[in-house]
Amino acid sequence: MVETFAFSSSGRWRLHFHQQRRWVPASLSSRMALLVGLWLVGFMLVLWQRSSIDGTWVLRRASPARPIPLLRPRAFNLTDFGGVGDGATLNTVAFERAVAAISRLEGEGGGQLNVQPGAWLTAPFNLTSHMTLFLAEGAVILGVQDEKLWPLMPPLPSYGYGREHKGPRYGSLIHGQNLKDIVITGHNGTIDGQGKSWWTKYRQKRLYHTRGPLLQLMWSRDIVISSITLRNSPFWTVHPYDCKNVTISNVTILAPVSEAPNTDGIDPDSCEDVVIENCYISVGDDGIAIKSGWDQYGIKYGRPSANILIRNAVLRSMVSAGISIGSEMSGGISNVTVENVVVWNSRRAIRIKTAPGRGGYIRDISYHNLTFDNVRVGIVIKTDYNEHPDEDFNPLALPIIEHISYSAIHGQGVRVPVRIQGSEDIPVKGVSFRDFSVGITYKKKHIFQCAFVQGHVIGSIFPAPCQNLDRYDEQGQLVKQSTTPNIIDIDYDI
Repeated sequence: MVETFAFSSSGRWRLHFHQQRRWVPASLSSRMALLVGLWLVGFMLVLWQRSSIDGTWVLRRASPARPIPLLRPRAFNLTDFGGVGDGATLNTVAFERAVAAISRLEGEGGGQLNVQPGAWLTAPFNLTSHMTLFLAEGAVILGVQDEKLWPLMPPLPSYGYGREHKGPRYGSLIHGQNLKDIVITGHNGTIDGQGKSWWTKYRQKRLYHTRGPLLQLMWSRDIVISSITLRNSPFWTVHPYDCKNVTISNVTILAPVSEAPNTDGIDPDSCEDVVIENCYISVGDDGIAIKSGWDQYGIKYGRPSANILIRNAVLRSMVSAGISIGSEMSGGISNVTVENVVVWNSRRAIRIKTAPGRGGYIRDISYHNLTFDNVRVGIVIKTDYNEHPDEDFNPLALPIIEHISYSAIHGQGVRVPVRIQGSEDIPVKGVSFRDFSVGITYKKKHIFQCAFVQGHVIGSIFPAPCQNLDRYDEQGQLVKQSTTPNIIDIDYDI
């Protein structure tokens, strides 16, 4: 089996968190001890050893390289196809030849491509079904920085346009369409998009097409991504699009926390049956963002994101949020569980965002056992995120937001613990809070902010909840029913 990282009783660090449902202790001091331990895991992953390839920090140990396990009936090395891992030779043809060889093995159970230690520069290439891409310890796949070598693709059908420009978009460094049985794993080898040149050109308005993700799989199923490091994506890092049965586990995703625009970590988009677990993500935009299409194009495409579990993760986003739902959610998003998550040093912890024109729905969302540390705003629901693909959206296509639960939410150093901004057109219905205690850094009143919200709190809540919500005791007996669910108490100056 593929090895993962965890902290064992013998004192060895590996990035793997225990999967019991309540791994954050009840007391805040214990929570902070856990936070420090988990932060050290991520810190070690970033700072273990300096790479001689490009001057960035990547994980590499001085011990002898571990043997590569055989995970398919047939295995090949990239060097078998002429690959050269010197950081300068372009290996696109070698990857293409290797993938072609594996594509002929479908009847034999597929094949495995081993990327050995070294720096393997490449332009974008495609995967094939029944394939395992294995990155050995010390292996780094480097994305070529010349955008002329990145192919152009049609816009995503549920977006209508490229996300940043009309017309075609750049493809991803590693890509696949209409595939099944795909595994991308390793001994924590790295895929590095070398995104800095892309970010600079984007800010200078020198790009005329939407930037490409680092890894994008479309219309595919039975996908496993595990035990690798992904860094410096030009755009979104991992983008499963209209996929089913996706597992992303024990993955580290890194980008600068500023000046790296739109480097989301993981963006499931119109996907079903997804598990994201045991990941450390520190990037320049949302750590995880669940999507399902943009305005009239997403409504027409009509593919929801559903049955998504996010657990045992440590997330950081100085620009956006640890976990977002939306704002592109026009195909609908439902049945999402987020549990056992730490968000630290971030602008926002968890956010739902939408707007008139989106249509669709966000419903049956459960957040449980979350810890916020040094976060400006803890919980956000925003219904006026007015960014649209064009002027043809229907402002009367109003999204539905309902049945959102928050339980066992704790933390410290949070400026505004809750800001739920519904509207007369888009009220937020069926919100519940239980076991909520978030230490605050701002002493002003009204830091539990609400507008057009219907729901309830159960038991003791700190800080005091807004007047929009009904209050129940721990036994579920109604204490006070709200008569003002539509009251507006939102203050963006805090």
